[in-house]
Amino acid sequence: MTMTPFPAGSLRATSLNAARRATDLESVAGGETVDVLVVGGGVTGAGIALDAASRGLSVCLLEAHDLAFGTSRWSSKLVHGGLRYLAHGEVGLAHESAVERGVLMTRTAPHLVRALPQLVPLHGRNPRAEPLVMAGLRAGDLLRRLARTPTRVLPPPRRVPAVEALALVPGLRRAGLRGGLLSFDGQLVDDARLVVALARTAAGFGAKILTRARVLGLDGGGAEVRDELTGEEFRVAARAVVNATGVWAGQLVPSVRLRPSRGSHLVLDGEAAGVTGTALTVGVPGAVNRFVFLLPQPDGRVYLGLTDEPVDGPPPDLPTVPESDVDFLLDVASSVLDRPLRRADVLGGFAGLRPLVDVPGAKSRSADLSRRHAVVTAANGVITVVGGKLTTYRRMAAEAVDRAMAERGLAGGPSRTVDVPLVGAAPPDRLATLDAPARLVIRYGAEAGRLAALAELDAAMAEPVAERTGVTAAEVVWAVRHEGALHADDVLDRRTRIGLVPAEREAAEPVVTELVARALDGVSS
Repeated sequence: MTMTPFPAGSLRATSLNAARRATDLESVAGGETVDVLVVGGGVTGAGIALDAASRGLSVCLLEAHDLAFGTSRWSSKLVHGGLRYLAHGEVGLAHESAVERGVLMTRTAPHLVRALPQLVPLHGRNPRAEPLVMAGLRAGDLLRRLARTPTRVLPPPRRVPAVEALALVPGLRRAGLRGGLLSFDGQLVDDARLVVALARTAAGFGAKILTRARVLGLDGGGAEVRDELTGEEFRVAARAVVNATGVWAGQLVPSVRLRPSRGSHLVLDGEAAGVTGTALTVGVPGAVNRFVFLLPQPDGRVYLGLTDEPVDGPPPDLPTVPESDVDFLLDVASSVLDRPLRRADVLGGFAGLRPLVDVPGAKSRSADLSRRHAVVTAANGVITVVGGKLTTYRRMAAEAVDRAMAERGLAGGPSRTVDVPLVGAAPPDRLATLDAPARLVIRYGAEAGRLAALAELDAAMAEPVAERTGVTAAEVVWAVRHEGALHADDVLDRRTRIGLVPAEREAAEPVVTELVARALDGVSS
């Protein structure tokens, strides 16, 4: 694999921190008119900022909270190849997903996406189910081949005997196990890290990334904004405005109609569950094409998800996992495990809201709604992007910028993000040679060496912020200096994922708070 790395010596250009925020905020608050104003700091908004900035357009992104604050950090961390969409007859969407998965894994973010083996266990006797599932997996592999993703990146599916299935997933129920169907998909090391990498890469092309900047009102010529750190209110002028706030899009553009769907996950200990390196795909009893996943993570945790339930009323900033979802997920997963999962096994949980497009006449179940995205222009000129999936963020972003350029007469080139590696991107063979701990390489890619150097210069930087987390003081300082963290919550809940386990968050919070305060003083001085 060949790829063009981000320009050498570009760390300063891509760094997001309090000092850069202050400079950029002063510029737009002082009257600068940008070509494209993006509202929303999730994967779609960050992707739009990168797409527009890499075309040579001036860009400002506004986010009321922090990067990846909303839905983008609550995904299953999967980079889907489109198999589910194929099962629903959405061939075009399935192919698009497979193509975009290949782009992420081989060109733009190979440091953040790995191949995840997934096993469908075969218990008992069901002569019709196995051929149907294998046919679906082979169709998914056909999508991979059509997308030109090589087998060295994603191997083809195959049937494995019971002894191999148990070797892959030791926690499987042995009674009645006949084997399993093994396939591969893409998995992000962390969805929030993808968003941060997108925002930093956009900043490298000159985009102004402003978090803690809440939009109070929006129109086709700009936005009324409040700086959440100071309370100051000002207007940002723009030639084109794109609303990429996901499930909250209708709050800024009332004509946008969505039907949010809740996807819940539980956090478990992988060793205790007997699920370590290979994911489990478990069919929901009585349902067609509906599955629960046990997804192992690099830190030894397992995410058990996910649900697909409609949500009524205004979407909350922080969705919670209802008790009914906990019971459902534990019951379905336990059906294929040797040791049933119990409430005591749950270390934490998280839920995200999917911004599904409300289509008149659609079936009542949110699971039946299409995952296609839509780009619409309101009467006041604001362009809104809704729907879609994390995997296809790049296509959504390109379409939104195309629309903005066409409708507002902006002078920029065609989308080029298919060939723009994100900050930290490097081929696997180069990453394997880095002189840095494997845990850092997995999360930071080519920048892992810089974090390792921080620890070498100061032994205190190598110390973990709390037991079991593995997160070091150097990572906290790096988050403040280069990744736009302005508060301890930004580090605990998004730059790292310590916050997914409440007990570990509580243990780490005092240390992280002190480190963030000291790092912020260093950035501003």
